[in-house]
Amino acid sequence: MAENENVIVVDNVTKNFKVYLDKGQSFKERLLFRNRRRHEVRHVLRGISFTVKRGEAVGLIGHNGCGKSTTLKLLTRILYPDSGSIQIKGRVSSLIELGAGFHPDMSGRENIYTNAAIFGLNKKEIDQRLQTIIDFSELEEFIDNPVRTYSSGMYMRLAFSVAINVDADVLLIDEILGVGDANFQAKCFQKLREIKASGTTIVIVSHALGQIEQICERAIWIHDGLIRAEGPVRDVDLEYLEFMGQKMQESTRKDLERKQEQQKERKKSDKNRWGNGKAHLEQISLLDADGQQQAAFPTGSPVRLRIAYSVNEPVQNAVLGIGIFRQDGVHCYGTNTRIDMQNAFDLTRDGTAEFQINALWLLPGVYTLDVAIEAGEGIPVDYYKGAVTLQMTSSMGDVGVMRVPHQWKIAQDS
Repeated sequence: MAENENVIVVDNVTKNFKVYLDKGQSFKERLLFRNRRRHEVRHVLRGISFTVKRGEAVGLIGHNGCGKSTTLKLLTRILYPDSGSIQIKGRVSSLIELGAGFHPDMSGRENIYTNAAIFGLNKKEIDQRLQTIIDFSELEEFIDNPVRTYSSGMYMRLAFSVAINVDADVLLIDEILGVGDANFQAKCFQKLREIKASGTTIVIVSHALGQIEQICERAIWIHDGLIRAEGPVRDVDLEYLEFMGQKMQESTRKDLERKQEQQKERKKSDKNRWGNGKAHLEQISLLDADGQQQAAFPTGSPVRLRIAYSVNEPVQNAVLGIGIFRQDGVHCYGTNTRIDMQNAFDLTRDGTAEFQINALWLLPGVYTLDVAIEAGEGIPVDYYKGAVTLQMTSSMGDVGVMRVPHQWKIAQDS
């Protein structure tokens, strides 16, 4: 094969699916209830075209339901296009679903032979690769056990080990690199770099943009069945993140407006709010560096929390506090004016307060903020649980609760 030869050519491909609203299962139901055969046609792909050269690694990105996985299944010939054409040169290996092609009652060793045969290897070729596959999977101890006894991580190890050891010309991967422990993921990434360097063409579908950026040099953004952008992976990822951020802001802005209306009508007995009522939190807003109200922020960006309050009765020794919670309830951070300012103050009239975060290093996810006014030693005046929702975005692949700014320095002995 020539170095710059197109290994994959997708030309004006369309794919539609019939989605039945209430389809009868038995012959009797289909005969008696014909109206149940009502369906709608979903246009998943509306005419996409792209090429992939030999040795190139391409990532397919986009929101759920945009057509990424359908495209990959068309490339593997699990599905066939309604119109257009797909040409692939060479042997294709795919990781579409975890453990696809495995028989649960067969051992890991037997499934290696079965799965590798599906990829086109004969017994002699499998014999030559068997130990390499087992070694890579790190399942020597369990290789003769039925795979139904395997964990999902063990399934992934075995499936990945087979797929990368069949000397494929094209490797197709769909959302599978998120399974397994951190060490095995690093091992997979390194192996993918090696097989890419050897000339194997790779196409990956993933929501983890960090994975795409580590492996691929080109990205294709599919949106509503069409290719919206295509080019260098970093450029396309940033364009995609900007679009999703705007979409999230629009959605959260509507949610915020709705919550503000609900807040006006909410009684003080609301289960998410409690206190003695001497003061009341009126409006809580998240602002960006330009003072614009936002709900989605990139990791590491400045965030300002503006709190408007009203005073019904003077509050002596008042304390304002905030708490940041992840969606699963993890308490990420909390502070108050007594901790930061070393004193309390009296609230005698309506006003506003601002809490400035110079750089918020929370990792991508949805968070809620509790905001409270207290008096004296922890007497709640108005505690508002989940007062505002915060969305953090990032294209990086680190994990945990927050990003720790850092640098790597590696020195090798001569």
